[in-house]
Amino acid sequence: MKHTTSLKSVMAFMLAILFTGMVSAADNGGLESLRSDSLELEAPAQAMKKTFENDGVMARDFIQQPPLIPHDIRGYDIDKDHNSCLRCHSWKNASKWGATRISVTHFYDRDGKQLADVAPGRYFCVQCHVVQADAKPLKDNGFEPVDSLK
Repeated sequence: MKHTTSLKSVMAFMLAILFTGMVSAADNGGLESLRSDSLELEAPAQAMKKTFENDGVMARDFIQQPPLIPHDIRGYDIDKDHNSCLRCHSWKNASKWGATRISVTHFYDRDGKQLADVAPGRYFCVQCHVVQADAKPLKDNGFEPVDSLK
């Protein structure tokens, strides 16, 4: 009997969460989903086929903002065994390919110990670096860069 009561409580809790999510989704200023037609955006695959602007390094908006990736990375393998970014951006290959070398900060572990290879916490590039794209914002944003970067 006690098991049935707790199951009913869990079900009621889940329904409450679902209902709350539906209510807040309805009151979101017209934004339904990142893939909704109401956003008037291209399909993500089409946007990735575009040529990205590469006018050098894009301006950063805050101190220590990771640089943006100025090229398509579709098909790049980044997993525990392989990192396609390092083909061009490693210290060994960067000059050969005319690519930016990864920062020396990527060779320090979380305890500040210098390593011979990229630190595990910095190995998955796309956890910080994103592909730059000329995309209009989904919502208006009043963000202003810090004064020292203007």
